[in-house]
Amino acid sequence: MPGPPHGRLPGATPTAAPGATPGRTPGPPRTTGPTALLGTTPDAVPDAVPDAVPHRRRPTRRQLVLGLAGAVAALQAGALAVPARASAAAPAAVPDLSAWRTALEAFADTMVPGEKRHSGDRAIAGAAAGPGAVQAGTVELLCLPELGLAPLLPVLAELLDTQAVTYALARGRVLLPVLGSAFAGLGFRDRTALAAKLLKPGAVDQKLWVLLALFSSLAFDTAAHLHTTDALAQRHPGLTWAAFPPPDADGLWRFPEFGYGRELARTHPRTTSGGHPA
Repeated sequence: MPGPPHGRLPGATPTAAPGATPGRTPGPPRTTGPTALLGTTPDAVPDAVPDAVPHRRRPTRRQLVLGLAGAVAALQAGALAVPARASAAAPAAVPDLSAWRTALEAFADTMVPGEKRHSGDRAIAGAAAGPGAVQAGTVELLCLPELGLAPLLPVLAELLDTQAVTYALARGRVLLPVLGSAFAGLGFRDRTALAAKLLKPGAVDQKLWVLLALFSSLAFDTAAHLHTTDALAQRHPGLTWAAFPPPDADGLWRFPEFGYGRELARTHPRTTSGGHPA
């Protein structure tokens, strides 16, 4: 679910944060995601890409969980370099996900619903007005090259669709004819019911689905795949919903109002100009 506006904790002393970015902070590129955690490369799981070789080994559920967990941790810790500004380079291309993008978009739309992009949109159920997690860039976030998740995404979509087929057969549901995704073939109520089952504590693979759901929240709440200035200029749906403020004229984000309406403690005399302890 969307969270409160980002910026500072209640009661914190106002500070200036150069180039503050909700989801990402400046720094050199780092090796993250499943490639770093599992000691492997995308070639180690070739059956997870469109031109897969069937006899090669598929990633295990444990590898999927580790990969997603590492990616979430890297995003939350700001361990990735700030992406290139939209004005300096073209937006990063999203790989061709025609075989499995629909399933991932349908799952994201179940977490943060939004309106359909067009009349034939099958991934988005249209359960809510306004943009949701899909428009906020969940798939684009999952496909960030720095995270290294792309080889795992088809397997996640396949597991999700398998759960959808099992759910539908057990309840006599007729799946809508949606190309490439049984999960997207479910109505929104059934999608929600299945997601609740998958996310229930103690459920098989519950950690896997919780981690995947977190990406919908990260994309909507923080625009983690975009530079914050660009996200605001594009009226990113999550930051717009949260009323995330623009920077001051010098590019710094300042927070002049205290979270509790008053100063809870005096600033230490040796505090640096950036708000850090000396």
